[in-house]
Amino acid sequence: MSTAPDSAVHAYIDAHRSAFLADLAEWLRIPSVSADPARADDVLGSARWLAAKLAETGFPTAEVWESDGLPAVFAEWPSGDPQAPTVLVYGHHDVQPAAREDGWDTDPFEPHTADGRIYARGAADDKGQVLFHTLGLRAHLAATGRTAPAVNLKLLIEGEEESGSPNFLALIRQRADRLACDAVIVSDTGMWSEDTPTVCTGMRGLADCQVDLYGPDQDIHSGSFGGAVPNPATEAARLVAALHDDDRRVAIPGFYDGVLELTDRERELFAALPFDESRWLSTAKSHGALGEADHTTLERIWARPTAEVNGIHGGYQGPGGKTIVPASAHLKLSFRLVAGQDAGAVQQLVTDWVAARLPAGIRHEVTFWGTTRPCLTPLDHPALQSVVRSMGRAFQQEILFTREGGSGPAADLQDVLGVPVLFLGISVPSDGWHSVNEKVELDLLFKGVETAAYLWGDLAENWRPAAAGTTG
Repeated sequence: MSTAPDSAVHAYIDAHRSAFLADLAEWLRIPSVSADPARADDVLGSARWLAAKLAETGFPTAEVWESDGLPAVFAEWPSGDPQAPTVLVYGHHDVQPAAREDGWDTDPFEPHTADGRIYARGAADDKGQVLFHTLGLRAHLAATGRTAPAVNLKLLIEGEEESGSPNFLALIRQRADRLACDAVIVSDTGMWSEDTPTVCTGMRGLADCQVDLYGPDQDIHSGSFGGAVPNPATEAARLVAALHDDDRRVAIPGFYDGVLELTDRERELFAALPFDESRWLSTAKSHGALGEADHTTLERIWARPTAEVNGIHGGYQGPGGKTIVPASAHLKLSFRLVAGQDAGAVQQLVTDWVAARLPAGIRHEVTFWGTTRPCLTPLDHPALQSVVRSMGRAFQQEILFTREGGSGPAADLQDVLGVPVLFLGISVPSDGWHSVNEKVELDLLFKGVETAAYLWGDLAENWRPAAAGTTG
């Protein structure tokens, strides 16, 4: 039996609710701040705590993986069914810095429960969303009578996500054989709102760079030389002005090559969300929506590629005037990428575009800081349908779809392991990720538990990928 009866799942979760919350509080007390070198021992302690908890849950393999940075946790529990799919759950156990003097109402590392919420750093991002898998898995086993999950289950819980995952790609490349799977489920994401449960189906990629322009060997007099030699500040402004056309499309030749356009169905699903543009503008601290023509705001931030000027400087910046032709000027640019775009190709397109637009007498350098690839799960993918069905059972309502405008390490897992990435998260915008008074809604946290309890059986019964059974 793979499918867990709802009543049995509810009964198990209710019986173990208090113990689960005590475990979560214990883990939240560990200040696993990856950005603070003084907290390295706490990050290690967090990893060891989780590995022990996963072993207690029943995982026959639960290991702390060292890296060139801070440790990750790996766990594995084979199904015993040679035809079962293999699923890898990704999350992270490190957290953002936090201190009471930042404006917290309570100690950020002493969990506080009030009004159906737990307040603590990491409550939503991401310890709560990692730990709900342990109770969900136990409920799955208890309700089905199984002694092992219905799928071959693996977990990879990173220790440096809040510091930009500097060693993550190398780690998963080194351990790709142990991480081999048929799909990845990322539980480091959220939903539209408390009343509108959603599944994220994709994240944009990222390429960002600095453009340095050099003219005269030093600042020179604008009266004696201005208008007769190239001015790097002027050329920087000309580059910025040429970055978009009149329809706000990126004007770099070839930039849209390969872009996977939205289908009519996807546009309908975006439009079905209860989006309030005035409220969104308030959150954005902005006074008007603007972007690529013929696309809605949600389409622009979730499914369209962009080019942004993150910074521009050069020449004299002090009080009053200083009549010079400056020696240099500098731009910082970022490009959000969508499915179908190749980050390396975009880097080359940008580099070539800058070189082609600059006059003789301007020397330049374009420096990229690395890239993140976009990821997208097709709406008809059977594993995605299992996630949606399982959430629908837990929430007892229709599950809608979103994407994320930002970027993360999910695409690295997709690229290295060569499998689809799915998103399962229950956090909501009010949870205050990276902010003061971070919290998680307990009702939603236990909906995550319930979803996980249903998911493994649904996947086993409805998805048999060709490579199923690979357990690394």
